[in-house]
Amino acid sequence: MAKFEYDLIVIGGGAAGLTSAGMGAGFGAKTMMIEKARLGGDCTWYGCVPSKIMLNLAKKAKIRGEKADFAEVSETLNRIREEVYEDADHPDIFRKMGIEVVSGEAAFTGKNTLQITLPDGSLRGVTSRYFLIASGSRAFVPPVPGLSETPHFTNHTLFEQTKRPESMIIIGGGPIGTEMAQASQRMGTQVTVVDMGNEILSKDLPQFAALLRGVLEAEGVQFRLGSRVKAVSGDARQVQVSITKADGNAETLTAEKLLVAAGRIPNTELLGLDKAGVQFTKSGITVNDRCRTSQRHIYAAGDVTGRFQFTHMSEHMAKVAVTNMLLKVPMKIDAAHLPWATFTDPEIAHLGPTKAELDAAGTRYETYRFPYKKIDRAITDEVTEGWIHVYAKKFSGKILAADIAGAHAGDLIGQFALAMRNGLTLRNMADTIFPYPTYALGARRAADQWYIKNQSVGLVKWIRRIFGYRGPLPDLSDPDRIV
Repeated sequence: MAKFEYDLIVIGGGAAGLTSAGMGAGFGAKTMMIEKARLGGDCTWYGCVPSKIMLNLAKKAKIRGEKADFAEVSETLNRIREEVYEDADHPDIFRKMGIEVVSGEAAFTGKNTLQITLPDGSLRGVTSRYFLIASGSRAFVPPVPGLSETPHFTNHTLFEQTKRPESMIIIGGGPIGTEMAQASQRMGTQVTVVDMGNEILSKDLPQFAALLRGVLEAEGVQFRLGSRVKAVSGDARQVQVSITKADGNAETLTAEKLLVAAGRIPNTELLGLDKAGVQFTKSGITVNDRCRTSQRHIYAAGDVTGRFQFTHMSEHMAKVAVTNMLLKVPMKIDAAHLPWATFTDPEIAHLGPTKAELDAAGTRYETYRFPYKKIDRAITDEVTEGWIHVYAKKFSGKILAADIAGAHAGDLIGQFALAMRNGLTLRNMADTIFPYPTYALGARRAADQWYIKNQSVGLVKWIRRIFGYRGPLPDLSDPDRIV
């Protein structure tokens, strides 16, 4: 064992890398973490953190009824990102754990050897018993004629702008495109979203995606759905996007700026994976459910695997990888209980298999629904648009999946994730005391519907007969009643 310089080398300092390195050091492994840019990765600098800052500033601009001051936006973005970095991602935090943090670009030269290209151009060779690859992903720029020659934003550059554009075209109606469409529109930019799908947020419940699209349209966002981008042209002052619309007609859209939000691709090209014998495809590094690659001592986690592209899943995969790698304790990726959320206003959140997947599998379930207009906290906050849908077994109340559209949906979905992961039923949730008035109480009220749907006139007749009660029988004629 002593022939290797390190027990664990982590390649990448984003969510998965930071978690892996911290766990490795915590388990007593001599650990090195290599990052070519700044620790924190996409989430801190180009993704979750800046996008949520933008959404918050946009909401404030809407409330004030003013266009955003982009000098102020830029200052706030930079300040908060730095605060997050200093508090959670700074190299000194990890050095205090005993982790050697190296700035540079790593590439395998063999199964247990790496070469690091340092910032000054010099090379450093290192060896390790185990490796964790967490090199992340980057924005995918589709091969549209003219796009590579036309100035455009991706999530890596969008948050660096210091001047508010008057208009912007967004290619992509997924979570990034949708969040930034609402944020930009509220800040005073006229936004048009183009997507090949017939609805935004294609992985979410179509009913809820349509609800959100209606809200965005009411705020002024324009959509070209079912449309294909044929060509892009323009310069720093104006861009043109030629599309073929759903009806087959051609249209050329013009705007000051262009944002490409068409998905992600893994960062695998410069890792020298072939020299380490690690299998990969254009979708990412191939791993099993324990996050192990084709090499027994090399693991991968996060976006670079192409399996999931969520910060919370990257952290989960890192825990799975390190637990298997260093402790030899069997642990698998928990894909069955994966939640996600799009943080628009209203938010859209999901847990588990989609309703379409449940139906395709022939799964028997009941849908338990509860509207935001019956959640007292939503009423007091005047955000009553939205629904909670829970899919569960009729008699046992076993939770199979959930969809939520509405305020704080991303937080509410966690209630169901905790219950589903630990085998708690809707009955267990319904019998739990939740504080009033909270949005969380909406989750319990949704669970209450399990009792409502399992109520029967026959049961009430039996209870009346045993105890001699004289009240009228309940009217259960409406199967969709909500109490």
